[in-house]
Amino acid sequence: MEHFMFALQVQFRGLYQMILVLGIGGSFPYGFHISVINYPSVHIRKFINETWIERHGSPLHPETIMLLWSFIVSVYGIGGLLGSLFCTYVTTKYRKKKCQIFTNLIMLAAALFMAFSKTAKSFEMILVGRLLYGIGSGFSMYIHPQYVGEISPKKLRGFANSTVSVFLTLGKLTGQVVGLREILGSEAMWPWLLASSGLSALVQLVTLPFFPDSPSYLLIQKGNEEACRKAIRKLWGEGDHQAEIDDIMKEKGAMGSTKTLRVLEVIKEPSLRWQLYFMMTVMTTLQLSGINAIYFYSFEVFHTAKFEEYLIPYASLGIGLCECLSSILCSSLIDRFGRKVLLWTGYTLMSSVLALLTMTLSLQHRFFWMHYFSIILIFLFVVFYGSGPSGASVAVMVEIFSQSYRPSAFLIIGCINWMGLFVLGVIFPLLVDNLGPFCFLIFLAILALSAIFIYLYLPETKGKSIMEIKAEFNKLNFGKKETSFTENNFPKEQLACTKL
Repeated sequence: MEHFMFALQVQFRGLYQMILVLGIGGSFPYGFHISVINYPSVHIRKFINETWIERHGSPLHPETIMLLWSFIVSVYGIGGLLGSLFCTYVTTKYRKKKCQIFTNLIMLAAALFMAFSKTAKSFEMILVGRLLYGIGSGFSMYIHPQYVGEISPKKLRGFANSTVSVFLTLGKLTGQVVGLREILGSEAMWPWLLASSGLSALVQLVTLPFFPDSPSYLLIQKGNEEACRKAIRKLWGEGDHQAEIDDIMKEKGAMGSTKTLRVLEVIKEPSLRWQLYFMMTVMTTLQLSGINAIYFYSFEVFHTAKFEEYLIPYASLGIGLCECLSSILCSSLIDRFGRKVLLWTGYTLMSSVLALLTMTLSLQHRFFWMHYFSIILIFLFVVFYGSGPSGASVAVMVEIFSQSYRPSAFLIIGCINWMGLFVLGVIFPLLVDNLGPFCFLIFLAILALSAIFIYLYLPETKGKSIMEIKAEFNKLNFGKKETSFTENNFPKEQLACTKL
């Protein structure tokens, strides 16, 4: 809690405000568009059919309508993948701040397509808008975690990185709230529901230009120490920040003979083997943790528990609120307990809940009181997910890569994320149809294996500089006996290598 209270104080120096601005236009829209698209589904399918009848005089076959609807939903993931792939080149050339501002223009264009689709009687505009939203989210989810990690001092880096998941869950919750039929989820208002995320893009477009580039970018990439010091004073306030500047200088010195590596070079680089193992483990586990299955089954559980039909969306809203609050809790815990502890304990608790939930869901039709236990377990799972892996995963992925490797590493992360969303969307319905509640056993096994792997091998990154973290990983990559370090804690064989 000490670090959390300190974080609230630095808002008057600039850091907290910038974290807020980055979150509003960063992971917030990603979470918003994941949740909000389900609410107007009936209205959009009806709109597609009515538009087709007006154009051609005959209705569409229900299967064709469902196919078009599925494509509208899935094109978001395609756009996200395209945005992630393109963003690596653009951010390297034009810097993260300028690219994030450009991303807001993409999101505003998408919002206009959505807002006027019904007026123009064009469901194709919904498709284009959804694709543009995906491209913009691909950019934002690439830029936001890196940017927020680079502007934070060591003491608050965990807190700052965990806010990525806070804004993501806040976006999901906001989508659930505004998607209610009493607000924007009605047949008359659904175009404005889909366009409403343009407000967050507008807010960031207006405010982000007043904030600096990250200190590490200004010193390492631009070589401008004075601009770096000015950015630090604006973000962290007046004070002695020389130790942080020295850490950045050490990283710059270690990078002096190392070029920014491309994706294939990062994959082949011996000094990054274990970082890639952990990145793949953490990102895959985040995708296959079962959180999507939990949201899916929550509707069935609430229905079985004799909730009134009109109350189920509000009960599901409670799950979203629970995830959001637990993510905020994670931001206050991460610098106290560390990333490693939150990850492996979170995985362990989540797998335990899934084991119990599989049992209660299997027996709920035989014992009327069993579904109440299922509801409790669903909320427990969301709490353990939000307060542990949800925030700690982002922190680990940002901290284990240095400035020269991070762009390509996050390209890989983006590809795993967006492809995972697409594959899970295709496979999950089949798993549910064939396995029922026993599909949770697959997620349980993944969580258990990841918990063991993280507990045994992941070095703790809490409170360490990038070079100290690099030194820890060199012990894994090269072995304790084989690694000889320079004064910058970088292996001599790595400094001697400029190209692969």
